[in-house]
Amino acid sequence: MTVPEGLRSFASHALAGRCLRSVLPAVLALSIVAGPAQAEPVEVTDASGRAVVVEDRGRVVSVGGAVTEILYALGLEDRIVAVDTTSLYPPRALAEKPDVGYMRALSPEGLLSTEPSLILAEDGAGPPEAIALLETASVPFVLVPSRADAGGVVDKIRFVSKAIGAEEAGEALAGAVSADLAAVREAVGRIESPAKVLFILSLANGRVMAAGEGTSAAAMIELAGAENALSGFSGFKPVSDEAILDAAPEVIVMMARGDHAASLEEVRSHPALSHTPAAQDGRIVAMDGLYLLGFGPRVAHAVRDLAAAIYPGHDLPELPGRAWAAAQ
Repeated sequence: MTVPEGLRSFASHALAGRCLRSVLPAVLALSIVAGPAQAEPVEVTDASGRAVVVEDRGRVVSVGGAVTEILYALGLEDRIVAVDTTSLYPPRALAEKPDVGYMRALSPEGLLSTEPSLILAEDGAGPPEAIALLETASVPFVLVPSRADAGGVVDKIRFVSKAIGAEEAGEALAGAVSADLAAVREAVGRIESPAKVLFILSLANGRVMAAGEGTSAAAMIELAGAENALSGFSGFKPVSDEAILDAAPEVIVMMARGDHAASLEEVRSHPALSHTPAAQDGRIVAMDGLYLLGFGPRVAHAVRDLAAAIYPGHDLPELPGRAWAAAQ
């Protein structure tokens, strides 16, 4: 019986004593790997409140970068028959698997043409009319609950592992992610003066689209021990030059590549951003979008990296090497 690669890493660190007694139950669980593709039926209540019965987990379509990451971290990539375009990690996912398109512009025909026995789609997939059709299909369609907070990641791992028939392996993965998050949060809890951070989603045509309250970006900023520079609105919205100047962010965070990426030169030449402490001090951070905002198994590593960029020199823990957080 083979233990998934990502979980072998967890076991080796735990047995070396790095996680101490609190993780021994999870380590013992590693001897029980993901169950068979066809096993006892399991019922899950998905993000839309539907009770869905899953029987055959042998051919899975994975929609959503975090869902795909979880399946790979559990060592279940052989069951995946297709992924969506947000499944950018591990890098081999899109290279190895057929692509069913963008998660918010799904085609029911495209998904069903892969002959899946189960479709796992992260909450937020769409459009609504496609989701409505998929929910009436004969193939079980499960919307995976997704919350942009530390507990939401652990719940997501447990939900996916239950739907896929790998609960004990999923519990070990959830335990490792929880332990890493706890280590980082303890360290950032010692920060006395939270930095004001502005997250820019895009800078198209010089218009700043920034993160307000209730966003994944705001949640990551808080987890990293900082303060979202903008408040009073929810979601990602365009903000005025005056609002940016009033916010006076000390750090600006953006995505490193893709349609929403912006260059350092663009930030420094923007009429409002150029006058912020962040731009004047050169404190501009660019990170991979899925890594930063995906809230998947790599979340603790992403929080640590963001905190290290915001607070250079602050004492942050070196997290254990995790196979699911190393590019594959």
